[in-house]
Amino acid sequence: MEAIEQHEGLVYALNRANIDTDQIIPKQFLKRIERTGFGQFLFYNWRFHDDGSLREDFSMNDPKYDGASILLAGDNFGCGSSREHAPWALEDYGFKVIIAPSFADIFYNNALKNGIILVKLDEEQIKEWQNRSEDGQLSLSVDLQNQTITDDSGKVVEFDIPSYHKEKLINGWDDIALTLLMEEKIFEFENS
Repeated sequence: MEAIEQHEGLVYALNRANIDTDQIIPKQFLKRIERTGFGQFLFYNWRFHDDGSLREDFSMNDPKYDGASILLAGDNFGCGSSREHAPWALEDYGFKVIIAPSFADIFYNNALKNGIILVKLDEEQIKEWQNRSEDGQLSLSVDLQNQTITDDSGKVVEFDIPSYHKEKLINGWDDIALTLLMEEKIFEFENS
């Protein structure tokens, strides 16, 4: 997992609540065994027509959001099944930070384990940024170490994140890396 302490990026706002994992990455695209290549299928049923052509009526397809790496979403983001492919698709597409009022528990843990910064903020702040992002020009700067988000007007918003997840993200530690931190103790145990 790539270490992430700070991230500045363009914002894309998806003003919908209860976005479930099947909407994030539909089931027909879960046949891959590697973690890469899922980004092209992100929000597939919303982004594409049945023939595979882009839907002009879905805002994410607007070129002004090309390169967006911060997603603003509604309440209960990532509900539904526990598929780990959902954070894989979001990360592969390029989203490094997701800001929402709340996240489904399993998605929350899966996304953090895959190196995505998840921030819970109140709905009013999110709505303010959603409105300001409609022209495709809003950038936010996320500082994980100081637990702050600074918008392009200079407004600073604080957020909470469990220290365990914060440390893992800053150091780029996935579950395997955490186990390897104990390699010496494991070796001692095996040889005792």
